[in-house]
Amino acid sequence: MAINENRNVEIDRTTVEKRMDSSQVASTFIKYAAYIVIFFGALYFLVRYVFPMF
Repeated sequence: MAINENRNVEIDRTTVEKRMDSSQVASTFIKYAAYIVIFFGALYFLVRYVFPMF
């Protein structure tokens, strides 16, 4: 059993660059802030107008 020392091995090297895209972060923040405003708006409507009817 001989080890073949002349093997042709190709190595693919990939680099991962972490990019911080501030516009994407800002749009995500605005999206979730809008979700929170809509949620609290619906909650305010329920407490102010619907619950007093009962």
